Amino acid sequence: MEAVRTVLEKAGYRPTQVTLGEAHLDEHTPVDPAAVAPLLREAGFDVLMGRAEQMTEQIKGALVEYLEHLRTARMPLTTSAFLTDRFAATYSHLSKVFSRTANLTIEKYLIRLKIERVKEMLSYNEMTLSEIADHMRYSSGQHLSNQFRQVTGRSVSEFRRELLPKRLSLDQLA
Repeated sequence: MEAVRTVLEKAGYRPTQVTLGEAHLDEHTPVDPAAVAPLLREAGFDVLMGRAEQMTEQIKGALVEYLEHLRTARMPLTTSAFLTDRFAATYSHLSKVFSRTANLTIEKYLIRLKIERVKEMLSYNEMTLSEIADHMRYSSGQHLSNQFRQVTGRSVSEFRRELLPKRLSLDQLA
């Protein structure tokens, strides 16, 4: 407990109470768990997540499963229906917990997941953009293309060009 107190004090925090598995800080001390965790790990301690962080990680895992559900289900559930069935909690509650701990909404996280899956599919170069859009349940190739640009900052065409291996023209061969 003294080691944890020392680590926190060296990092500029003011612990008021340190017990086994918990540290309480002065109420005027802003806490950045992302900054504290590496310091504690470096000192040989494991950092346990709270309920909200655990739920957020579970939601992230469920969203990965939801992508598969989108692909395989004949009549896929909405994101909110899928999550409320999975967690037996209201979507509003899940959304609040997720947004607070992940610093982005469930919808934005799902969009990022979908775009990563689209990148993977583009890298295989086996499907057209329209086929990928259908596969990922986008309303159109244009909708996918717009979302891809919003998330990645580049067009699908630019992404595909970057994937192509650099080739020499025939006249450059020795």
